[in-house]
Amino acid sequence: MTYGKTLLLILFSTFSIGAFSQQNTSSISGNVKDGNELIIGASIFLKGTKQGVVSDHQGNYQLKNLSAGTYTVSISYIGFEKDSKQVVLKANQQLILNFSLKKDQQQLHDVNISGKTKTQQVKESGFSVNAIETKKYANTTADLNQILNRSTGVRIREQGGLGSDFKFSINGLSGKQVKFFIDGIPMDVMGSAMSLNNIPVNMAERLEVYKGVVPVQLGADAMGGAVNVITNQKASNYLDLSHSYGSFQTNRSSLTGQFVEQKTGLIIKGSGFFNSSENNYKMKNVDLVVGGTRVGNHITDVDGAEYVKGDAKRFHDNYLSALGQVEVGLTNKSWADVLFIGGGYNEGHQDLQTGFDQNTVYGKVRRTNFAKSATLRYKKNNLFTEGLTLSAFAARSKDTYKTTDTVFRNYNWDGSYYDKGYTEMGNSIKTINNIVRPRTYAMGNLSYVINNQHSLNLNYTIDHLKNENYNQLQVGRDSLPGTVNKQIIGFAYQQNLLDNKLSNTIFGKYYHLGLARAKYINGRYVKQDTTFSNFGYGIASRYKITEGLGVKASYEHSYRLQEAEELFGDGLNLQGNPDLKPESSHNLNLGAYYSFQINKSAFFFEASGFYRNAKDFIFPVPDVRSKLLKNENQSSVRITGFESEARYSYAQLLSLSLNLTYQSAVNTTKNGQTESYNVEGTYLNKIPNQPWLFGNADFTIGQDNLLGKDTRLQFNWFTQYVNWFYLTWESKGNPNGKSDIPTQFIHNASLSYSLQKGKYNISAECRNLTDHLAYDNFKLQKPGRSFSVKFRYFIQ
Repeated sequence: MTYGKTLLLILFSTFSIGAFSQQNTSSISGNVKDGNELIIGASIFLKGTKQGVVSDHQGNYQLKNLSAGTYTVSISYIGFEKDSKQVVLKANQQLILNFSLKKDQQQLHDVNISGKTKTQQVKESGFSVNAIETKKYANTTADLNQILNRSTGVRIREQGGLGSDFKFSINGLSGKQVKFFIDGIPMDVMGSAMSLNNIPVNMAERLEVYKGVVPVQLGADAMGGAVNVITNQKASNYLDLSHSYGSFQTNRSSLTGQFVEQKTGLIIKGSGFFNSSENNYKMKNVDLVVGGTRVGNHITDVDGAEYVKGDAKRFHDNYLSALGQVEVGLTNKSWADVLFIGGGYNEGHQDLQTGFDQNTVYGKVRRTNFAKSATLRYKKNNLFTEGLTLSAFAARSKDTYKTTDTVFRNYNWDGSYYDKGYTEMGNSIKTINNIVRPRTYAMGNLSYVINNQHSLNLNYTIDHLKNENYNQLQVGRDSLPGTVNKQIIGFAYQQNLLDNKLSNTIFGKYYHLGLARAKYINGRYVKQDTTFSNFGYGIASRYKITEGLGVKASYEHSYRLQEAEELFGDGLNLQGNPDLKPESSHNLNLGAYYSFQINKSAFFFEASGFYRNAKDFIFPVPDVRSKLLKNENQSSVRITGFESEARYSYAQLLSLSLNLTYQSAVNTTKNGQTESYNVEGTYLNKIPNQPWLFGNADFTIGQDNLLGKDTRLQFNWFTQYVNWFYLTWESKGNPNGKSDIPTQFIHNASLSYSLQKGKYNISAECRNLTDHLAYDNFKLQKPGRSFSVKFRYFIQ
């Protein structure tokens, strides 16, 4: 398939259509806003005529091919008061008419607003994307990981309780192949504690999950997809404060707030969270030591000691994380629509209970990290000319990780230990390993709306990171320096044709990586520099057959550049591999959706298939000798699959969603194409330690004013299903003794009660209701049944 010729043909055809559609007649155009926020999907029509349009993805509209005369332009949108304006249009005049709508509180209370919300608009774009409104989860104790794990095509595998490492997968691609953003800004720029398993749901207004094909405005080398967390962008005063307490001594607190001075446009916004847990849940059927000579927990003589199976509580898994950040800025100035400067600090403290599998038990290993950052945000609409918008962001941050491994012991699950000749993590000397990573990041995005049918987007990202790794207990601090310098340029052309029935986004990306690192050769460190440059490209299209029925397709040839953690290690369970090469993949999505509404009942159905063909696939491989993981390039991996979702809602009373995902990730590397002994003889085997069939069911029912005026009582039930999968290569080992992770059904339930229109809220929650033995990454046990209660105070 010649992709270049195909793209040229598409470009030629679409430009030709656009050229013939241009006529020199009168028109009325403008944008629709809610304060400073653009409204997508508002209905604009000329009263007394049949002519009308809806506002596009940037809140713009255009009524064209109009004759001179007097018109009444009317506008409506669910949840807002209707508005109309009378205008006198002259011959060949292009009139600009903007609208600013006000909320209709009664309508927001009475109607089902799950129709054409922003979430629905995103799902009906040409990209394969999940869009999740977090409002109904706001009173739960869930973090963003737990909300996203209910989404179609997404599988998140945690290594334990609160604060544990996790592996995020979208359609079979995972780890660093997936990028995470907050309002379009890379999440890891904010520091190591800013991760999905730490961020409470209250901090997000909407979640967007892009699968395989990622818009250029995110400026990312995301081969597997991206998650964009959208926070509250409205210029209004609000305060959201919550605290939850649960099993295993788990505490989670969060605070977000904003103060707006309307006269000056001054805005002060702040957010923060505090999480802590002992994570002392029960480990079932693990190895315990009996016998031997002991002094307390110290086994001084192993003669007569033996292992038996039993249950034990985790005894070294305390976790604490905290974050605070503040932004101060101005809005609605002639020289800037948005200008913010900000600063943030976060830190984490974690006792480590296990290595990458639960047979390796730690009793004194500890990890701490802290990060600080400074940020600058700027945005200007209609810069120099109508329709030209500039957005810019810059950040300077510094992340520091410290791993302490200073005792020569071997621990067991009952807390006992015996002495050995090396540390818990296998080091011959005591280590307090430090990793310091200062980082400079900048992104600029320039968009230009030519008219209601055509727009352009140019994005440039530069990301420079320095890595320093040393043992502070070692004289001279034998440092392993390295730098990673990434530059990504993206350009996109978007068109909306045939009265917005057909939407095409055609884009290209340029990737550049500069890598400097030191390799240990013949007893000394030798500096080596390498560079990589290449081009990617793609297209995302959507065609509306009817207002609620559409088909869409997207394709991208993408690259994913190596990350510092993969190249230099994490100082914990992952050793570095400076010889890694960038990954590349051909990603294809084909799907269809159908939505309709009958009175207060709303229905949505979506199904899609996906294909991924990855080269130089980076995959973590366990090293039994070092008890560490190491990333390696596998020559080729092919992933195919399909996913489906059905959603139903009835007004504000109930909602039900069901989804199912099947994915087959197989190794297409033939023998002799790689030096890795792990790949030899595994041609066309499924990639191990990856689920291939999973699904979710989510049911919510709630009633307003049931227990008094301005109250709401709501119940939620969530079930997750994961089919069994192999832990190791399916072709290796005895067929009757292969290690696998068994099929799992996990049930969760929550009940919440709100007073004074959501000002005061209390909820109770139970996870893993049936106390099912739950496994995840490398068959690490997750917590059993747990309970929690949450209090939330919200005013706006």
